[in-house]
Amino acid sequence: MDMHTVVVGTSGTTAEDVVAVARHGARVELSTAAVEALAAARLIVDALAAKPEPVYGVSTGFGALASRHISPELRAQLQRNIVRSHAAGMGPRVEREVVRALMFLRLKTVASGHTGVRPEVAQTMADLLNAGITPVVHEYGSLGCSGDLAPLSHCALTLMGEGDAEGPDGTVRPAGELLAAHGITPVELREKEGLALLNGTDGMLGMLVMALADLKNLYTSADITAALSLEALLGTDKVLAPELHAIRPHPGQGVSADNMLRVLAGSGLTGHHQDDAPRVQDAYSVRCAPQVNGAGRDTLDYAAVVAGRELASSVDNPVVLPDGRVESNGNFHGAPVAYVLDFLAIVAADLGSICERRTDRLLDKNRSHGLPPFLADDAGVDSGLMIAQYTQAALVSEMKRLAVPASADSIPSSAMQEDHVSMGWSAARKLRTAVDNLARIVAVELYAATRAVEIRAAQGLTPAPASQAAVDALRAAGAEGPGPDRFLAPDLAAADTFVREGRLVAAVEPVTGPLA
Repeated sequence: MDMHTVVVGTSGTTAEDVVAVARHGARVELSTAAVEALAAARLIVDALAAKPEPVYGVSTGFGALASRHISPELRAQLQRNIVRSHAAGMGPRVEREVVRALMFLRLKTVASGHTGVRPEVAQTMADLLNAGITPVVHEYGSLGCSGDLAPLSHCALTLMGEGDAEGPDGTVRPAGELLAAHGITPVELREKEGLALLNGTDGMLGMLVMALADLKNLYTSADITAALSLEALLGTDKVLAPELHAIRPHPGQGVSADNMLRVLAGSGLTGHHQDDAPRVQDAYSVRCAPQVNGAGRDTLDYAAVVAGRELASSVDNPVVLPDGRVESNGNFHGAPVAYVLDFLAIVAADLGSICERRTDRLLDKNRSHGLPPFLADDAGVDSGLMIAQYTQAALVSEMKRLAVPASADSIPSSAMQEDHVSMGWSAARKLRTAVDNLARIVAVELYAATRAVEIRAAQGLTPAPASQAAVDALRAAGAEGPGPDRFLAPDLAAADTFVREGRLVAAVEPVTGPLA
């Protein structure tokens, strides 16, 4: 467990704090200002609850049942019932880091003082995170409006000491047993609290934040593999000149070109495109790598802006305003987050596609400019990396299916009260798969390109110092170099781990300096 502590205040949180809590077990504390804001908002809710006039979420039913006024003696039951009935997820369990992000982000909104939840409920949420208790949340159940209802309900159920949860040892047990074992008292929900625990975009936002962290590493890694492939194909690095990218000033394009140019500095392989088989220009997958990688980078930047706005938001319905009003709103709608989740799946698919095209070129003796067929040791006897490209192509095909937007769909629910939904949770779930697959795709290109660079070195051509550093680090990580055919899956798995853990970037940066 990371001993770093994240303090939750009234004004949102950062992407770095989300990752720290979700992935690295950082502890969570409520600030004094947050506790005071929680108490102040609760006084407003209690005052409204005492009035005879119905107030949505405080003294009424929910959704299509909002027209019923609920008498005081039934309100605690109402709050319990909404949690129990909405905890209706199905399918496989969602990953622990996603659930922790979901819980932390709901706590972030609760701590804003706009939800009317009592301080002791917020403290119990923090206690669950700090104890390493993770509610069992299922794959299916959220339409992304009113937020991630079913996933958040499963988390609220654990707060009540009901349902199932995973303990810090990874064992799933009844939530009541886990809370008792850690000295945590289950909460007894009061007016508005059940609703406030369910009504947010926290699941889709948490997955967006973690995808952005992963994609930042993968885009830098893909700049490196693109440079290695250009080098192995004896391409020209003149297309990476900054003055060429300055006249089309998309920021990401310039960044990717600069990354590639720094990786290729000092290479003895570039500039041979006019030798034995002269080329006027390199193929698009080589020459246009900065344009494709860069457009994806710009999309990541936009998605990060949306994530930052959402991290600063208080998403609930109704909300408690500073002037004492409790007002209904539509801020729980997941459209802003859903769109960028889909945008990221599109650019991830295209990045995977261009990586695969370079890999295929490295393996084709008719287009690789002197490399052996399939980078095999003894072609015909050996198949080399033929089927590694098949695997990569299968992953790319899956990526293209995952790029179909979820947010373009909407299925009305709640007796047509919720008649236009975002499907943001679905967009986030498929993006997680896409990011996972992209790491594998980049890893296959890395494996092929490093083998090709080593073959060029055996032909008497000296790779760039940064390229050699990448080759050496990958070999030390267990992915072997050229030679007769062998069991290939372990090598590809080693390359995959090497890429997704950021070790490719770490291997070249001592030579290139920090890459963007």
